[in-house]
Amino acid sequence: MTTVDLIVHARWIIPIVPACQVLEHASLVVDGGGIVAVLPQHEARQRYQARRTLQLDDHVLLPGLINAHGHAAMTLLRGFADDHPLETWLNEHIWPAEKQWVAADFVRDGTELAMAEMIRSGTTCFSDMYFFPEQIVQAAAGAGMRCQAAFPVMDFPTAWGDGPQTYLDKGLALAEQYRGDARIRVAFGPHAPYTVSPRWLERIVALAHERTMPIQIHLHETASEVRASLQEHGKRPMQRMMELGVLGPATQCVHMTQLDDGDIALLQQSGANVVHCPESNLKLASGFCPVGQLLQAGVNVALGTDGAASNNDLDLFGEMKAAALLAKAVAGDAAVLDAHAALRMATLNGARALGIDALVGSLEAGKRADFIAVSLADLAQQPVYRPASQLVYTAVGHCVTHVWVDGQCLLDQRSLQTIDEEAVRQRTRQWRQRVVAADR
Repeated sequence: MTTVDLIVHARWIIPIVPACQVLEHASLVVDGGGIVAVLPQHEARQRYQARRTLQLDDHVLLPGLINAHGHAAMTLLRGFADDHPLETWLNEHIWPAEKQWVAADFVRDGTELAMAEMIRSGTTCFSDMYFFPEQIVQAAAGAGMRCQAAFPVMDFPTAWGDGPQTYLDKGLALAEQYRGDARIRVAFGPHAPYTVSPRWLERIVALAHERTMPIQIHLHETASEVRASLQEHGKRPMQRMMELGVLGPATQCVHMTQLDDGDIALLQQSGANVVHCPESNLKLASGFCPVGQLLQAGVNVALGTDGAASNNDLDLFGEMKAAALLAKAVAGDAAVLDAHAALRMATLNGARALGIDALVGSLEAGKRADFIAVSLADLAQQPVYRPASQLVYTAVGHCVTHVWVDGQCLLDQRSLQTIDEEAVRQRTRQWRQRVVAADR
């Protein structure tokens, strides 16, 4: 018998690859931080012995969820400015609050709060676009999470720098610092077509090609964005981004609620990825991403939560349900996005969008051991006919019992292993007191 680090025997395993497959009474074998095998339980017991063995008779194992877009530190502004349209929300509430509060300690503490929430609801990898990205990656490394930090670039000064060149200098230095890191990746994060001028977008494109780095950008987020682009440039934002070279296989286009057939054709042509944030888009009344049309066109669609200030949670299981229900309503077709497709959006599609699908996103031998266990024992999940349906259509974020990244346990029986939950709670209360006192 071969000795390995970990064997998890589960009632079900949904490996994502092959597609739509549910394995019953199966085992996941882990050694050296990687997946060695996925096989029937009786075969696992015959072939392997483990330093740690878990028997999870009411659980589903699936790949760790990938939150492909967010602003983790904004969790400290959760509920701060609810029920406003995007422009009002940003200009009159969020940006003034950020101007007053955003600094290195705000970002560090907000990111830790966000990571605690994400781990406890099954997220193992997150992409973040926010100021002080060095604090974000330090926090992620300390928590053991996988992370893409898309450092922000805008034409105007912020708490993190005085303009585009400073942002690029700092961001590229951070990318060099983490080059070759197994869990941390750095990407360009030009905020949006209306906040970054063409010459800086062209500069970002050149640097991204030179250094083989991804680009994440907010794009086609609202109807007013598209109207303004047509008035100012005579072109839709997608067309402008295509002409500037921004769109490509390593580009992650976030929101995409206002698309016509020409826009979808540009996505097909460029190979760019879409990151769908359904709950944030709904809450801000930004519009509807045509997920069914995009998938039919062969466009890769991943899932993100956006920030907790506009969501207001970071639970990707809730995001899957919202995405599936919304896609059905938009397409007028109840079959357009089934439960297995929603699970792929939150796992393998997210990994593909971030360029890490060779490492994670499915439970296959040779990939890294990023996976989660979800209990389906609660009454709200009974009876279980199709585990994938229970995961997507019932509330299961709170049913995640275990989380592993690279074979390291980050959540054990709902207990965080790498984040001090009480310390995070205390710091969060202190931030609330400061914000409330200043707002009086």
